[in-house]
Amino acid sequence: MFVRIVKMGFDPLKIDEFLSDFEVVKHKIRAFEGCEFLELYRDKHNTNIFFTYSYWNTEADLENYRHSDLFKGVWAKTKPLFNMKPEAWSVDKVVSLN
Repeated sequence: MFVRIVKMGFDPLKIDEFLSDFEVVKHKIRAFEGCEFLELYRDKHNTNIFFTYSYWNTEADLENYRHSDLFKGVWAKTKPLFNMKPEAWSVDKVVSLN
């Protein structure tokens, strides 16, 4: 399992646009081959900060998504809404408790 965490900061006036856009594409991203899980989080105190958290079967699956027309379209709409440089981490799950 390959885990990807992305931190994004948005212009406060653009948050509703981002959430609306995410609503349209979230099922497409989740249905992309190799994507097993997708969540969106919002910081409780800095409400213009969001995180996506996704599981991918392999790093190659994530890379296929990142080079897909779907990602290019999502990124083209999302990037202009940022008010800070996004950050991304690819991590290995070490422990998971249910």
